[in-house]
Amino acid sequence: MDDLLSSLNPAQQEAVQHYEGPALVVAGAGSGKTRTVVHRIAYLLRERRVYPGEVLAVTFTNKAAGEMKERLARMVGGSASDLWVSTFHSAALRILRVYGEYVGLKSGFVVYDDDDQTTLLKEILKELGLEAKPGPFRAMLDRIKNQGRGLSEFLREAPEFIGGVPKELAGEVYRKYQAGMRAQGAVDFNDLLLLSIQLFEEQPGVLAKIRQRARFIHVDEYQDTNPVQYRLTRLLAGLAEGGTGPNLMVVGDPDQSIYGFRNADIHNILDFTKDYPGAKVFRLEENYRSTESILQVANAVIEKNALRLEKTLRSVKAGGEPVRLYRAPNAREEAAFVAREIVKLGQYGQIAVLYRTNAQSRLLEEHLRRGGVPVRLVGAVGFFERREVKDLLAYGRVAVNPLDGINLRRILNTPARGIGASTVGKLVEQAQRTGQSLFEVLRQAEGLLSRPQPVQAFVELLEELLEAAFETGPAEFFERVLDATGFREALKQETDGEERLQNIEELLRAARDWEEEEGGSLSDFLDSVALTAKAEEPQKGEAPPEASVTLMTLHNAKGLEFPTVFLVGLEENLLPHRNSLSRLEDLEEERRLFYVGITRAQEKLYLSYAEERETYGKREYSRPSRFLEEVPPELLKEIGAFGDTAVPVMAYTRPEPKPKPSLGEFRGGERVRHPRFGQGTVVAALGGEVTVMFPGLGLKKLALKFAGLEKID
Repeated sequence: MDDLLSSLNPAQQEAVQHYEGPALVVAGAGSGKTRTVVHRIAYLLRERRVYPGEVLAVTFTNKAAGEMKERLARMVGGSASDLWVSTFHSAALRILRVYGEYVGLKSGFVVYDDDDQTTLLKEILKELGLEAKPGPFRAMLDRIKNQGRGLSEFLREAPEFIGGVPKELAGEVYRKYQAGMRAQGAVDFNDLLLLSIQLFEEQPGVLAKIRQRARFIHVDEYQDTNPVQYRLTRLLAGLAEGGTGPNLMVVGDPDQSIYGFRNADIHNILDFTKDYPGAKVFRLEENYRSTESILQVANAVIEKNALRLEKTLRSVKAGGEPVRLYRAPNAREEAAFVAREIVKLGQYGQIAVLYRTNAQSRLLEEHLRRGGVPVRLVGAVGFFERREVKDLLAYGRVAVNPLDGINLRRILNTPARGIGASTVGKLVEQAQRTGQSLFEVLRQAEGLLSRPQPVQAFVELLEELLEAAFETGPAEFFERVLDATGFREALKQETDGEERLQNIEELLRAARDWEEEEGGSLSDFLDSVALTAKAEEPQKGEAPPEASVTLMTLHNAKGLEFPTVFLVGLEENLLPHRNSLSRLEDLEEERRLFYVGITRAQEKLYLSYAEERETYGKREYSRPSRFLEEVPPELLKEIGAFGDTAVPVMAYTRPEPKPKPSLGEFRGGERVRHPRFGQGTVVAALGGEVTVMFPGLGLKKLALKFAGLEKID
């Protein structure tokens, strides 16, 4: 017993020695929660003589499950092989492989992955004659299934259009998807949990057998469970013999609940003691990761949240370097500062740069590579390899070289314009048979296709862009593409449309920066991009990850730790994100995200923000994040651009915002003529944009600078 407990602190020892009945372990960041769970399982086996086949431990990733198995194998030897350690989905699949026939599954059923789902959805959309992307419908499937709601309930609250089609038609896509999977003897990952719940509710005898196999249940990261995982856990736990309450131990930290967008419900952990009356609560508050100075900042921030369980992290590392704060004049200078500091620090493999959105990575990548710093981008592709960025660049490449068939095929129906896969196949086949370029074949569409109008309209657009490519700079060219194609509106229909729009705006910003620094034509800019994108690819002999600076979003950083962390972009509308400002629950999740970022740092923490940042093509003054203002000034050391001590925190006068551009005579209601869309009516005017209703075409948002609108008396 002594060797089992000697490496644990008193709070961990209490949790480990808990035997029967429900228990909640509130485990703060870096408090050794995995060690506590592993030792508790070992305690049950060694001291309480619990049979290994009666223990279930559920984690959220296969990697975490594997690590837990390895630790247990070292502690309890061969008996670890009889333990049931898995993810929620793996546990459900194991159950359905044995009892799936009770819920209509045939033996040998297959589990569809993301690609399989997308393929099936494409077939259904084609069958229904819908020119729509599968992405929004996959997101709809996930929302319905992760929330455990029926289709009719979802449709009552859904927006009128999903993926560009009426929600009633989207419901038909859902029904055909479910029928198609059953016809092919398949389920998707979400179905694994839903069918297991159905099995337990309809077959109490089966549930009783599973409960015998899972008498002692452990659930890790309980704050991240969604409604379906919550229901499954409740069914599995049941009541222990003698009515003592279920032998369920959940481990988690509501202060690190940051996956609301995945339907995680923080109330699952907040209400645990209501769901399981008499549950014991253990608090792990000793932090082994971060220094005292870092934890003081973390505690000052998170205590402002209302949705939490009371705890205060205490560091076992007394003192520590002060948390540094840098106030950059603009986003480019912020990235330059980060690169300079990292070069001075060295030991690149011990450093991480964290940010709120993937679009922020471009400037950081650029400045780090200029400084010769190897970079490892986690959880995202290189900036210029992102789908929406490549789509827009493809327009530029075709405008410069219309013989580029690869990029021409990429943009032919992007965004969707009614040119389906069968039409593209006919055009490509004609080009291959005649030896003509695809562009030449497109010009002959009238003689090749029964419905040539969409292709003819696309050719007209291309011919306009061919001229624009040699008349404008890259930034103006891309603006014209966005206006003429409705590219922005199409992205807004996607579930991650906000982030994709930010990447588009970042590309426009990159083009404007390049024009200011280098100058030249669209072709020159595309050459520069090609060289930059090539540098993002792993090179032979490149430094391994352990010698590279890690770049990642705050969401991807959860569960990780680094000796030195740079947390950048701490501004209103970025962190907290603009989409989170209307609901208190969303704002508190953003504060938890900031807290997670702070507690990734072990020894050194740098915080930074920019006084000016481009947002949707406009340079705007930004104010520091409200979360920074919640930190007592004495806990931060403000530094200058080269690491020297700067003025006291927040002790400066903010410059007056620049006036927004005037729209002159457009106020709404004016009749106008567009060179491409014809006559219409202005319905809104804001910033540098007007929204015009064109009969037969609908609403078009146009940049006034490039729209060429003519007012009609």
